[in-house]
Amino acid sequence: MPPAVKALFFDVFGTLVDWRTSIARETEEILKGRGYALDWSNFADAWRDKYQPAMEEVRSGHAAYCKLDVLHRQNLESILPDFKISGLREEELRELNLAWHRLDAWPDVTGGLARLKRGYLLAPLSNGNISIMVDLARRNGFPWDAILGAELARDYKPNAGVYLAAADAFDLAPRECMMVAAHSSDLKAAAKLGFATAHIARPNESGPGLGEVSPTVPVDVAANDLGDLASQLGT
Repeated sequence: MPPAVKALFFDVFGTLVDWRTSIARETEEILKGRGYALDWSNFADAWRDKYQPAMEEVRSGHAAYCKLDVLHRQNLESILPDFKISGLREEELRELNLAWHRLDAWPDVTGGLARLKRGYLLAPLSNGNISIMVDLARRNGFPWDAILGAELARDYKPNAGVYLAAADAFDLAPRECMMVAAHSSDLKAAAKLGFATAHIARPNESGPGLGEVSPTVPVDVAANDLGDLASQLGT
């Protein structure tokens, strides 16, 4: 563990919250009353599959930055015909989109963050906009010191500016920061900038057996969950 680290920055979707189960639950609650009977997990997967391509339009400069809520809404509307869903009212579409504000944490997260806060500054470094991060924190008891990430940098990970803006917000050098994520690509990008890195195993993030059990890139710490990370960091 690099001794200089003062702040831990966290990926959120998949690392801290179980987006797939939560989105399946939320969409079922809203759409089942309209008479739809879908494979709700498949619906969640289809929506999530649009996530990276939509952000790549921004990262590549082909589209101006907009909040993830806006991209989620565009992605939602693009998949509805695939599931033969039509005629939804604006308030129903809005409530569906707000499902991303109502995701549940993995069981180890809230307690793990409380332990880690004893020794480090904590903040999300997510592609989610600030209002999503605030709602998820209030829902799950995440003890953030600040809300950082894409909206602050007006760009999306893994572009370098997102990581560097987070370090700068805490007046820290990259070497004084650790990126914590369940996705090796996220950690690889942070490490290139001088961040320390910690991988969290989420083997079922995208469905049974469809997540990273271990990192595919070199990391400073590989942990089974946030409790394990806290133990390895001595908090």
